Amino acid sequence: MSATAPRPTEGGQEATAEPFVPPPGFRFGVATAAYQIEGSTLADGRGESIWDRFAHTPGKTVNGDTGDVACDHYKRWRADVELMDTLHVESYRFSIAWPRILPTGAGTVNQRGLDFYKRLAEGLRERGIEPVATLYHWDLPQALQNGGGWAARDTVERFAEYARIVGAELGDVVGSWITQNEPWCTAFLGNAIGKKAPGLHDWPTALAVSHHLLLSHGRATEALRTVLPAGSEIGIALNLFPILPAVDDEAHREAAVVRDGYVNRWFLDPVFRGAYPQDMVELYERETGPFDCVQDGDLATISTPTDFLGVNYYNPMRVEPSDEGPLHVRDAESVGPVTGMGWEIDPAGLRQILARVRAEYTSLPVMITENGSAFEDPEPADGVLEDPERRAYLAGHLAAVGEALADGSDVRRYFVWSLLDNYEWEDGYGQRFGIVHVDFETQARTPKASALFYKDYIDRARKGA
Repeated sequence: MSATAPRPTEGGQEATAEPFVPPPGFRFGVATAAYQIEGSTLADGRGESIWDRFAHTPGKTVNGDTGDVACDHYKRWRADVELMDTLHVESYRFSIAWPRILPTGAGTVNQRGLDFYKRLAEGLRERGIEPVATLYHWDLPQALQNGGGWAARDTVERFAEYARIVGAELGDVVGSWITQNEPWCTAFLGNAIGKKAPGLHDWPTALAVSHHLLLSHGRATEALRTVLPAGSEIGIALNLFPILPAVDDEAHREAAVVRDGYVNRWFLDPVFRGAYPQDMVELYERETGPFDCVQDGDLATISTPTDFLGVNYYNPMRVEPSDEGPLHVRDAESVGPVTGMGWEIDPAGLRQILARVRAEYTSLPVMITENGSAFEDPEPADGVLEDPERRAYLAGHLAAVGEALADGSDVRRYFVWSLLDNYEWEDGYGQRFGIVHVDFETQARTPKASALFYKDYIDRARKGA
């Protein structure tokens, strides 16, 4: 395949729009997460995580798939960094596996785990690629879950200590840090709905988890600042959604307000306003009992100033009320095309979310920490894999970033999710988000047409800058 891919529109035809001109300091990147790509779950002293336990529990994942091998990145990281270099990637967001550093979540540090991420960060820098590290992308040490997990306040202090250890070791090679990734997923999908690890179905537990995740963000920010060099930057990555009533009537609008409180305001408000949204506190207390895990000083810690906000954007949510009550607002049918995950494709929603953040919450710089799509790709043929739907998805969302910049949003990074086809959590290996195809039997990597489109886009953007 040539190094230049077609420039698609939503219909897959060649696009005429030129890339946006990246502002000074802007970088184009790709993102991954440790459990989804590393494999080597028993190597070099790594401890068990909640995803190891969950994935090995029958019935929890599609086909019983686990992350035991995944993309074998722990062994193949050098080739993966070289691959990023060939694609002209400028920044790489990865996550650090807490169980590699502290196998039981606390106690003796596993130096071999720290050394792995040090080598990775150094290897990235040697190729001019910026490393951006996420401290928590859902792989809590199982030993801490045995003691109550994120519902236990002590886990907050264990996380702060983990952050301090990692920051002290890697701060000279990693300048940008993300504390928590998508706390909504960890709290509610993992502890109230049970789709993700640890697989619990308990709303009071999930609410305590949500608070302690946010508190751990504040405590980790404080801990990192005691050890990182001047000029380092710290933020949190929230998955944010435009919430749209399926029908424009009062009942549907009320459902949209509840869903917005559940997925957006419950996290944005404490981080940037130092308070939980009162309507949601009242709703949760009516439905689930007292929200009594908040202690004096917690909200001040949660709202500790940071340097940027990470925004993960995939899709809007269309909602309708449910007869089961306000906690059970339902997803309504999507309008227009959807991804392989069934998620509505709406690039304008990214611009909308960035405008809302800027208008209602913060003027901080923003990183688009995840944006991407899963589709049912064909197998590579003679080194070629055409994925026009993914190319169109990227083209549309990159255009939305340019529009947001023109609106006045201070966007500094754009990370495609994901570099590699990987272990897609409870969906196993059936959903492919990568711009690089992975043959999970041979571990062969094949850049898809979307990867070559992205490389071409970066090159054209840099020529226009």
